[in-house]
This record gives sequence, C-alpha cells and structure tokens, in this order.
Amino acid sequence: MINWIDKFLPNVAQLGWGGDAGWGTSIFQTLFMTFWSAIFGGVLGIVFGVILVLTKEGGVRPNKFWFNVCDKLVSIFRAIPFIILMAFIAPVTQKIVGTQIGMKAALVPLTLGVFPFYARQVQVALESVDTGKIEAAESLGATTSDIIFDVYIREARSELIRVSTVTIISLIGLTAMAGAIGAGGLGNTAISYGYNRFNSDVTIVATVLVVILIFIVQVVGDFFAKRMNHQNR
Repeated sequence: MINWIDKFLPNVAQLGWGGDAGWGTSIFQTLFMTFWSAIFGGVLGIVFGVILVLTKEGGVRPNKFWFNVCDKLVSIFRAIPFIILMAFIAPVTQKIVGTQIGMKAALVPLTLGVFPFYARQVQVALESVDTGKIEAAESLGATTSDIIFDVYIREARSELIRVSTVTIISLIGLTAMAGAIGAGGLGNTAISYGYNRFNSDVTIVATVLVVILIFIVQVVGDFFAKRMNHQNR
C-alpha cells in the first residue's frame, strides 16, 4: 500500500502524516475547529433561536424590543461573507485568544459565522411545534423553562438534530476558508499544497477526506434524527 502511494500519489506521500503540513495534522485541525466552533456556535444559536421564538408576536413571552435586537444581530452576522468577517473581527479575536492567526484564532470567526445560520434553523424547528401543546402546557401552569425544555426542545428534538447536522456540514466548509488566517486544516492543504502547487493528487485526497468526514456526519445525524423521531411517537 505504501509503495502504491509513493508511486501514484508522490506529493501525498511527501507531505507525510506528522509535521506542520502532515495529513494527520490537517485532519486534527479540521476536527478541532469543527468541534469547538460547533459547540460555541451551537450554544449561541440555540439561545438566539429560543429567544426569537419566545419573544415574537404571539409567542410565549412576546417582547418586541428583544425580538428586534436578536433578529437584527442574527441578520447582520448572517449577511457578512465569512472571509470578510475574519478580517473585520480580527481585533476582537486578538482580545479573546491573544492572536489573530492560527487554529485557535479561527474559532472566533467560525463561531460568529455559524451561529446566525444555526439560530435561524433552530427558530424554524421550534416554530414547527404544535401550538396546541404549548397552550396545554401554559394552561397547566408550566413555567417558561418548562415550556422551553419539555415542550419546544422535546417535541422538536428530531428536527433540531437534522438542522444541527446541516450546520456542522456547513461549518466544515467554513474551516476551509479559515486557512486564510493560518488555521490549517484539510481545506488549506487542498489549496496551499495542492491547487497552488499544481499537485492534483494532494487536492484530490484532501477533497476525498473532507467528503468522507461530511458523509460520516450526515449518517450519524440521520441515525439519531430518525431515532428521536420514533421516540416522539
């Protein structure tokens, strides 16, 4: 196998597994950025999504001021192209992580880049919950937190898993652009060590690895979404 790679994929073999540009390093960087950005962006997305649903007109706790604030913030961040967002918030990134370049620095723009997309997805998922169940919970004296966790999130958990899967897949795509600030990852390997150096074998292998990663996320997400859907029944 190693001899075959050396013969037909010489540039892939030359990068090796370790080191700053190795395949193992690139895979780790992509997974690191995806995981932590999904956690931070996911928390922000859920918070904003829940607030948008609760404070909208006709919601459980209607509040025009907070709805408009959250709605405008989500819309503004969603409208900024990711590559511009990285440059725009560079001073903020410097304050938070102490540097503007590297894998950890990429977490800030990745989080702010993915959370508005996820917030809208969460908003749509929660709004699909049967209003009759919400009204029934209110009539029984349920608190706001009870309605959030026992009605909204419980009833929409299957859909929330589906939108989370879509968001993570989108996030993997954003990590490719994070290479612009020295974050590394498979996307950076495909461009910097493949496309820019005319090493098509590197580009192909990096692309295949990204596709495999996305496929795994999709399969796992679909499995849990279907399982939660059956449990709801």
